[in-house]
Amino acid sequence: MIDVTNSPIRKAILVGIITPNVSEFEMTDNLNELAFLAETASLEEVHRFVQRLDTPNGATFVGTGKLQEIATYVKENSVEVALFDDELTPTQQRNIEKELGIAAMDRTSLILDIFALRARTAHAKTQVEMAQYQYMLPRLTRMWTHLERQRGGINMRGPGETQLETDRRLVLEKISRLKEELQHIDRQKAEQRKHRGKMVRVALVGYTNVGKSTIMNSLAKSEVFAENRLFATLDTTVRKVVLHNLPFLLSDTVGFIRKLPTQLVKSFKSTLDEVVEADLIVHVVDLSHPYFEQQIDVVNETLAEILAGEKKPTLMLFNKIDDFSYIKKDDDDLTPKTRENYSLAELQDSWMAHLGDDCLFVSAKTGQGMDALRAKLYQRVKEIHVKRYPYNDFLFQDYSDLAPENDD
Repeated sequence: MIDVTNSPIRKAILVGIITPNVSEFEMTDNLNELAFLAETASLEEVHRFVQRLDTPNGATFVGTGKLQEIATYVKENSVEVALFDDELTPTQQRNIEKELGIAAMDRTSLILDIFALRARTAHAKTQVEMAQYQYMLPRLTRMWTHLERQRGGINMRGPGETQLETDRRLVLEKISRLKEELQHIDRQKAEQRKHRGKMVRVALVGYTNVGKSTIMNSLAKSEVFAENRLFATLDTTVRKVVLHNLPFLLSDTVGFIRKLPTQLVKSFKSTLDEVVEADLIVHVVDLSHPYFEQQIDVVNETLAEILAGEKKPTLMLFNKIDDFSYIKKDDDDLTPKTRENYSLAELQDSWMAHLGDDCLFVSAKTGQGMDALRAKLYQRVKEIHVKRYPYNDFLFQDYSDLAPENDD
């Protein structure tokens, strides 16, 4: 993998394939997201290559003709990195790099490098390092291509193979040590959560870059790092929030993304435990994104994996309504409406008809709808608190008729 930390901006090409399961529109969105990931890793997109295939080529991912076309472009334009939207096998990666003469990275490798760049605490750094070594292990062979077998025969091994075995042993030992460190961290985190008492816990979850940290800052009056970049924050941040007389714990978790590497889901177990132990989940959605429905599906699938099928009370929070836009259809246009033709009011009616009062629309940036969110959180947290402490609900008697305040 490539160290993106403090790296100068380098030229990169993006490569993807359209299959029977991936439409042209979906591929365009996937590559747009890959380009955003590339920008986060100080890589500049200079060109895209897309090919229609029934399945990826087992040896070179794309067809041999397309690979030669890419190689010509790479040579003529001094490209330094080739980014592939899907995970490459070790064989594919080796063959591609041999043909192109530059580094080939898949989406998984790029995400791991970005996580390494973004990790701030020792906890997050250990988790990312663990995921990187797990990804590296099956790909060690391509790291030693400069070492060739010099002699053959039964029980006769060349220096390349000897070095590979040594490297594999060292990586396995490192993984073993990191597992022990993470288990120790898991125990520490579990102990910390015990000391928080029985306060109600609310977890913000969602696709990366949907505005969770901005919402966290607004509700908790904190200064959690937030910017318009993918994976701006990796470490779970927990803040105590008090709405009127009601305290609860609010956690901001790492954002999800399609094709999130399995290694990361596993190594970030202790971080995602905040979601497992939450009493209420607030699923934040970027309503301005053209494929926000698919992002909702990705988050729900990841949550199902994390929660092992357990259902938790959930609020759907559609953020960035200030950035929402739509194309109004002409009155004489009889073609069916598409996603781009739905107004904000129509989307609100549609989702609220489906989810009832478990659905809110806000702009964390402008503050629109945030008072309604505070009122809803107060109501839902109060319900959970009263069930947990049935004899001290007198605390809420002065606020039983709480209504949303007017937005600024």
